[in-house]
This record gives sequence, C-alpha cells and structure tokens, in this order.
Amino acid sequence: MRYPAGLAALLLLVGWWPIHAAEAHEPLDPVAVEHELYLTQNQLLQDVGWKLVAGNAPFCADTRLAAGLQLQDMRSYGAPEQMRSLLGLDGDFAVLAIAADSPAADTQLVPGTEIRTIDGDKLSVWPAEARLDWRRDKRLHDAIDSAMAREGSVAIGLANGGEIAISGREACTSRFELAGGGARAVADGERVQIGTKFVGLAYPEEEFAAAIAHELAHNILGHRQWLDANGRKQHNVRRTEREADRLMPWLLANAGYEPAAAARFMERWGPANDGGIFRRRSHDGWDERLQVIRAEIDSISAVQGTGGVADWSTHFSRDILPEAAN
Repeated sequence: MRYPAGLAALLLLVGWWPIHAAEAHEPLDPVAVEHELYLTQNQLLQDVGWKLVAGNAPFCADTRLAAGLQLQDMRSYGAPEQMRSLLGLDGDFAVLAIAADSPAADTQLVPGTEIRTIDGDKLSVWPAEARLDWRRDKRLHDAIDSAMAREGSVAIGLANGGEIAISGREACTSRFELAGGGARAVADGERVQIGTKFVGLAYPEEEFAAAIAHELAHNILGHRQWLDANGRKQHNVRRTEREADRLMPWLLANAGYEPAAAARFMERWGPANDGGIFRRRSHDGWDERLQVIRAEIDSISAVQGTGGVADWSTHFSRDILPEAAN
C-alpha cells in the first residue's frame, strides 16, 4: 500500500505505542495520542470494510479469498529505526490491524505481532530502500492474496519461529487503507482510501459505513474502467456517482447495517459539503442524491418484505453497463 505524503509525515514518528492506564499520571505524549487516534481510525475502517466485502460476497462478480489481515513494513516509514524501537521489533514486518470477525481474528495474531515469513517466503530478503519505500507494503498483501488464490489459506511465520495458518473467506475484491492527512474518501478500482481527516470518521459507525459503501460501490461496479474507456467528462462522472449512491444502501443491508443509514449519512454530510450554487457538476446536489438513495431503500424494503435478501445482483438496475459508450 502506498502512503501519500501526509500519512508518511505522520508515520515518521508514530508506532504501536499503547497508552496504558498506569501511565495516566504522566503527561501524555502527543505522538502517542496521535498514534492512538490513527490506530482507532484504521481499525474502524478495517472492521467496516470487512463487513461490507464479506457480507456482499454472494453478489459480487469479482471475489477473492481474504484473511482480514493488514500488515506493515518499517521501511515504508520515514524513521524505520525509531519505528522498530517503538514497536519492539527486531525486523521490519508486523501486524498493523485485524478486522473483527475475519479469519485473522480467529487466530492468536494481534496488532504489533512481528512476522518473518509469508507461506515460507522470507520477507527480510525482499529488496527495499532504506526509508519511505511503500513497495514491500503492497507486496505483503499481494503475497497473501496469491497464497489464498493458490491454496485457500496463508501461513504467517512469526519471529519466535512459530507459524499461524489462516484460511480465507470469500469477499468482494477491495482493500481498505487509511492514507494521508487529507479529508477525502476515494476509490481507485482496487482500493478504498480514506484520509485521516475525513469527517465521516467521527460519524456513527453505520453512517461512516455508508460512506465506505459508496466508495466500494465504485470498485464493485467497475467505474474506473468505464471512465477510462468513456472519458471523465463531468456528466460521465456524475453518472458513476449516482450509481454508487444507489448501490450504497444495498451494500449496507448485506453488511448488517440498516439501509436507511445511507440516507442519514447524506443528510448529515450533504449540506456542509454540497457547495450550494457552486457545487461541482460532477455530482448531483445532496438533496437530489438523497432522493435517489431513498428510492433504493424503498426497493430494498420491498424485496425484504417478501422474505427476500438484498440481492442487488438480481434486483439492482444498473445505469451504466461496461460495454456502454459515451
């Protein structure tokens, strides 16, 4: 995973450094406090992301076996030695987060666990720059995905010589990253990235999940590929945004959230982020978006009211088809 400049600057300093109750009498270290916030935000993102991709796997055309495990490489930080010290590591690799209710959560792995191998592949021999090198971070997660695709499981070798095997679970294909100090939420076709200042991080979980579901919808529906083929004119982008809004409550329903949380998110987020008469025409107005979302919520209620599930692969009508031309 590539860390943008904002997050790289933050991670020059931070590491796995819990604030213990026994230390409450001591002045709080601002770096520790900031890092605790980062870890809390990242854990929320991983937990919500896992619910969405696992819950919607029966309906996604593109799925993979996943572990719900997020790793980290000290060489991706600006001060690797300081990070190793803060984490208490001898090497470069450790667990960053484990999604709740994921296969990794059923193991003895916890954030901060030092690891040495993935399926017997010794990680320390992978080449890397001395600092600020994101490439091995990506390679770690590519290696997990490859092992899952090949064997249905992955073996994580620990620093103490032990090994933990994780069997994969079917999930829609997307990774989730807390990246950068910005306020944006974006999807790039493979990942959903959330800035550490994204306002939705402070919302109730189900409303934050709605924001993540919107971005995930872009990946699931192949919007980036469609825009590559058809051009990124404002009216094309607007069509993809509208379709992502429409799929959002369906994704929530299958993740165990109320579909109505999508409307609540838009009601909370929209008025302050719409731009009024200066709104970007790449998006409908928030009130227009809310109407579209509510219509889908009614459709979901109708399906569920007859004893059905929120099978959007059957009941969701697409506005954009992969073969459609501009």
